[in-house]
Amino acid sequence: MSTTSDISENQREAIEAAVYRRLVEHLRSKPEVQNIDLMNLADFCRNCLSKWYVAAAEERGVALDYDAAREIVYGMPYAEWKSRYQREATPEQMAAFEAREKAKQAS
Repeated sequence: MSTTSDISENQREAIEAAVYRRLVEHLRSKPEVQNIDLMNLADFCRNCLSKWYVAAAEERGVALDYDAAREIVYGMPYAEWKSRYQREATPEQMAAFEAREKAKQAS
C-alpha cells in the first residue's frame, strides 16, 4: 500500500482532480441541497467552488470568467439551475448563516 510520500506530484494532482470531479458530480446529483445549507454546515457552497475554480485558472494563466466557472460546477448555466432548483432561504437558514458570519468576524 502506498503512503503519501510514495505518490508522485503528477499522481497526486490526478487523484485530486478525480476527487474534485466526484465532488462536483455529487453536488450536481443533489440539487435539493441548497447552497445556504452548504454554507451553514461547511462554510462553502457551489459558488465558492466556482470562485476557487476561477482563482486556480488565473494562477495558471487561464482567463476564465465566473459565469463560465459556475456552469462548470453547476453543470448548466447558473440562471437555469437557480430557476430549477433554488428555493428561497428560510428565516431559520438565514439566521444560522448570519450567526456563522458574525462568529467568523469575531474570531
